[in-house]
Amino acid sequence: MQVYEAPLRDMRFVIHELHQDDGFGNIEALAEFTPDLVDAVLEEAAKVATEVLLPLNRSGDIEGCTLENGVVRTPKGFREAYEMFREGGWCALASDPEWGGQGLPETVNKMTEEMICSANLSFSLYPGLTHGATTAIEGYASDELKAFYLPKMVSGDWSGTMCLTEPHCGTDLGMLRTKAVPQEDASYKLTGSKIFISAGEHDLTENIVHLVLARLPDAPEGVKGISLFIVPKYLPKDDGTPGPSNGVSVAAIEHKMGLKASATCQLNFDDSTGWLVGKPHKGMEAMFTMMNTERVSVGVQGLGVGEAAYQSAVWYAKDRLQGRSLSGVKNPKGPADPIIVHPDVRRMLMTMRAYNEGCRALGGWVSRALDAERYSTDPEVKQRAADFIALMTPVVKALFTDLGYENANLAVQVYGGHGYIAESGVEQYVRDGRIAMIYEGTNGIQALDLVGRKLPAHMGRNLRSFFHPVSQFVEANKGDEQFKPMIEALEKAFGALQLSTATIAQKGMKDPEEAGAAATDYLRLTGLVAMAYCFAQSALIARNKLAGGTEEAGFYKAKLTTAQFYFDRILPQATTAFLAIKAGKASMMALDAESF
Repeated sequence: MQVYEAPLRDMRFVIHELHQDDGFGNIEALAEFTPDLVDAVLEEAAKVATEVLLPLNRSGDIEGCTLENGVVRTPKGFREAYEMFREGGWCALASDPEWGGQGLPETVNKMTEEMICSANLSFSLYPGLTHGATTAIEGYASDELKAFYLPKMVSGDWSGTMCLTEPHCGTDLGMLRTKAVPQEDASYKLTGSKIFISAGEHDLTENIVHLVLARLPDAPEGVKGISLFIVPKYLPKDDGTPGPSNGVSVAAIEHKMGLKASATCQLNFDDSTGWLVGKPHKGMEAMFTMMNTERVSVGVQGLGVGEAAYQSAVWYAKDRLQGRSLSGVKNPKGPADPIIVHPDVRRMLMTMRAYNEGCRALGGWVSRALDAERYSTDPEVKQRAADFIALMTPVVKALFTDLGYENANLAVQVYGGHGYIAESGVEQYVRDGRIAMIYEGTNGIQALDLVGRKLPAHMGRNLRSFFHPVSQFVEANKGDEQFKPMIEALEKAFGALQLSTATIAQKGMKDPEEAGAAATDYLRLTGLVAMAYCFAQSALIARNKLAGGTEEAGFYKAKLTTAQFYFDRILPQATTAFLAIKAGKASMMALDAESF
């Protein structure tokens, strides 16, 4: 059974308590968003998620999207839900007020995204991709294009996509063939085919604005010859209403493993009119603005799936009667005890809980950095925030989706045979969550980005934005006798990360394959240490709250227990990752291709 209730208390903990001393300071531009206002927004978002979107999750999965006469129809209830979502202002939550947005902090926006993803991941892609597209347009398009397109997209009247992949090339975008031919009126005619286009065609909005990568006639080869264009589904009239069709057609809907209610399309562009975004041949720079925004959001998708899977597993573990507790009967009036009494079920549930709380805490830290980069008036703070975002974006995308998928699989395991059949609803989380590890750059690509670009950038400056606060925290709390084992464990894992960083830097300069071989383990190690830092902070806050007396003793005791479980049962993975990195590439690269 799909069970979900927004974890509002933990969200408030992350926003209001955990990251108050993160080095980014108070941001004056966001002062109007008081705790009461933030809490009210989160509570309303929770209602939308649980009352409007959750009931459509399984039915949308069963029905899926359909293609009829070149038009994609979303499942029953989706159009009404989207209209309610749009009218409620949820499409515009974190967008710039200049374009009709509400300008809320990313810390609030990302928590809202999590709720939407938990309730209905397929639905989340429609407004989510539009928000990503607006960031690229806002950052690189001309003032005229911004003024024309952004208000409609921010409001949700029009949606947006990103059109990168072509049938013959995936991540290697330097091979793309879509052409853009300049016209006398400063527009361009685009011709080519794109695949795997999420929300590429649907019936939720009156127009769809595609951001398309293509080549100009004089483009150099490779990624240095790619430009970015706005290509609407319908050519807008001067008053902004949709005009004639713009030569964008749907060849097919992809038959996917999951996300059945999200229309993933093969699109053909046939002399479609488009307008250049940014400079010629500099399209990747603009598109990466959208992709990096989307990568953090995809990480939140992983967290959303992981939270929904956890809650469904907890419900089942409390309801399902099977076997007796090893320490004695716990349900004497029943034929068996609920399976939540069994240690291995507890192992799975606690693992899921710790993954979710760790990801939410780390995601909150990154969201604080996003707000600081955008709104802080202190140049040093803005730079530190930008460095931290650069370092943590691949970690958030890859680690959160890995752990979310692991949570979905654990939920199926808690349900046993009932989890493997569709009626339980939890197998949908496995199917839906799997794609998040692939799109917006596979998790292996994220790991390569981390070790190949983010570590050496600016002579290692990005690392200081993370290493310095962790080091300072360890030094400041070494003398705390109650938490000495926890602080020592963090220090040990942090030391392993520092040694691994040095190892990769040393070996990678001589042999790039050594860095590549270590990349995935290094990303995991970075994420484990970052979550350990957040858990250690959480534990100290909880201890102090309990010592001072609180009406929420149950919440803070659970925080302490979850933190202790993380340090006891999950952080030891850091040692495994360190040993794998230390082992190097030898056995990984030894076999000839023919021997596989």
